[in-house]
Amino acid sequence: MKKKDREEDNLREDCQQAVSTRVEELLSRMTLEEKVAQLGSVMPEELLEGEEFSPEKAEEFLSEGIGQITRAGGSTGLKPKDAAQLANDIQQFLEEETRLGVPATMHEECLSGYMGAGGTTYPQAIGLASSWEPELVENITKEIRKQLKAIGAHHALSPVLDVARDLRWGRLEETFGEDPYLVAKMAIGYVEGLQGENPREGIDATLKHFGGHSAGEGGRNHAPVNLSPRELREKFLFPFEAAVKEGDARSVMNAYHDIDGVPCAASRQLLTDILREEWGFQGVVVSDYFSIRMLHTAHYVAEDEKEAGALALEAGLDVELPATECYGENLIAAIKEGLVTEAALDEAVSRQLRAKMEKGIFSERRYVDPDGVDDVFETEEQRELALEAARKSPVLLKNEGDLLPLGQEVKKLAVVGPNAAETKSLLGDYAYSVHVESEEDTIPVVTVLEGIENAAGEDVEIRYAQGCEIRGEDRSGFEEARAAAEWADATIAVVGGKSGLGLAGEPGEQKQGYLHTTGEGSDRTDLKLPGVQQELLQAIFQTGTPTAAVLVNGRPLAIDWAADNLPAILEAWLPGEEGGNAVGEILFGRINPGGKLPVSIPRSVGETPVHYNRKPISAEREYVFSKNEPLFPFGHGLSYTEFEYGDLTIAPRRIKPASTVEIGFRLTNRGKIEGEEVVQLYLRDEYSSLTRPIKELKGFKRVRLEPGESREVKFTLSTDLLAFYDREMNLVVEPGDFKVMVGGSSQDVRLEGDFELVGEKKTLPAPRRFFSEVELG
Repeated sequence: MKKKDREEDNLREDCQQAVSTRVEELLSRMTLEEKVAQLGSVMPEELLEGEEFSPEKAEEFLSEGIGQITRAGGSTGLKPKDAAQLANDIQQFLEEETRLGVPATMHEECLSGYMGAGGTTYPQAIGLASSWEPELVENITKEIRKQLKAIGAHHALSPVLDVARDLRWGRLEETFGEDPYLVAKMAIGYVEGLQGENPREGIDATLKHFGGHSAGEGGRNHAPVNLSPRELREKFLFPFEAAVKEGDARSVMNAYHDIDGVPCAASRQLLTDILREEWGFQGVVVSDYFSIRMLHTAHYVAEDEKEAGALALEAGLDVELPATECYGENLIAAIKEGLVTEAALDEAVSRQLRAKMEKGIFSERRYVDPDGVDDVFETEEQRELALEAARKSPVLLKNEGDLLPLGQEVKKLAVVGPNAAETKSLLGDYAYSVHVESEEDTIPVVTVLEGIENAAGEDVEIRYAQGCEIRGEDRSGFEEARAAAEWADATIAVVGGKSGLGLAGEPGEQKQGYLHTTGEGSDRTDLKLPGVQQELLQAIFQTGTPTAAVLVNGRPLAIDWAADNLPAILEAWLPGEEGGNAVGEILFGRINPGGKLPVSIPRSVGETPVHYNRKPISAEREYVFSKNEPLFPFGHGLSYTEFEYGDLTIAPRRIKPASTVEIGFRLTNRGKIEGEEVVQLYLRDEYSSLTRPIKELKGFKRVRLEPGESREVKFTLSTDLLAFYDREMNLVVEPGDFKVMVGGSSQDVRLEGDFELVGEKKTLPAPRRFFSEVELG
């Protein structure tokens, strides 16, 4: 039936009527088919004839309504204005040509910016984590929100909250690093900027991948995860819990893997018992793309797609993405056969309808203005923000002899390496042109070579030589690169990998167009520089010209030869569209680097895992031919100036549960230039009833100081942050002695002290505190 058959008075926004009542009324009028349609999704290509919306095709897919439209902008390649018009066309069809006129939720990807043509591209998440500045992430997602809302989107499949400890995993670049506290803080900044202060103004953020996705066997994507319940909750679920309870995240996405034989897409314990009943999550759970189907095709816990749909719905999975396969007709059949109850269906549909009503897309938020779209795309402010983020992300790993910044004595500069003149290598796997393997970028991207030229000025002569490809064995360019280095006063070698999506060819095969070495589906058994890049570095080193390496890559590489021989190394990660300018400014000292590592970098893959917060007995045991310690530790990052820590105070020194302790100190810039230091607070439980980590991050702050300037830094720490799960899996605070460590990295500890927690062991009440508070004086 068409629009004339609808009862419009029950569908329009009514500010005087509670959303829950309106949901119940609408749900009571829906047929089984209309309910099930709200849990499905459709790819926009199914609704297009060429690049134009097709009402005839829409009739096939949307006649009963639809839950979500999958990336109307990002999957079609449409320009922002055209993507906005497509969103309007879809919403108009649903309003005018379906019985109930329920609007669709339009979702997009936006990990490093809107993943569609014309979207501003910021540094990939691992680079943003290196800034250790949640406020920066919040500012970025506020701008992302503007672009998504302009094209008619309501929901985004970001951020990634996976705690990444295995650098073989290709998706490490999408994460905020190895520490649950850092991941949680950065993620909340992301969520709050994207969602805004109320649902009508914001874009719903999606926490993914729930949960423990980064701990797959062998560092492989989708692989089984073998975690104890305590490790899972304390380390891998902690960021999700914090983002749900403190960040008020409105959506969660399941992960692909299984835990102890139970796939996450079919885990009622994860999606209902923990997420909803324990944590009080009220939002919508969406499936990772095709993960419901994988219950049948990959996990083999469902004999067909119908059973897969029933398992997922019963577990608490509300919406199937990116297309309707196991829900839709299969779910209707499953309900009729008694595989799953209609009551479970009603719960999921109610959550979906509530989300749509709270966002106001039943009425004034249904349509957008295509003519105003271009005003919020690639604005001057957005490019400046992309540059600021790119400046704050790089980490100076090594700088012997103060080779960097390059001084006035450098008049001839060689720039070599396969990533020097590349644009795609600066972008992550969820940047649009990389994700879709586009030959051209849809936005201007500044290469490292261009950035060096911009920063060098007219007084420095630059000679460029590629040297070699990112992958492959061709060494024919070595001689040109050596000649450039011999000619120069200094050399910048820009090496690393290339991010992308999907498998980078079969073993021993290099497919044309699939040259990436990192990203989703590009898991590795080693962490070496790809191809012959290390040989290129060795050839340059043999010239005797001072050489600094700039690493452009989505995951840190075990560059033990370079670390032992090259005087300077800058980890630039995947710095986004303004990355080249930021790297150039850092190399020439226009910007003082202040980034810190969000992961520990091992010397070789055999050291994995080497995260800083291991148990004491793990860190003590050595290998036969090497030490058991990282090449560069978590939190490490050098500066062009020097910072001094002093005057540690801890008060009170004896505290009881449900109280706080204040930890203060003075930070001073003893150098001659302005700089930013990320101060880090770590604690260790000296003796406890269960083995506890060597140290745990419990606070941090990025502090900017002028030369000679000092500031007081004070952390206020709740005893909630001392809690852990005891033998009975109760979250408890236990009396004991705690060591305080303050410094510039997990190993660069400048100040030490202690305090004592007295009294009886207490179960932590709800709500709990997740973070310390920090003040600058």
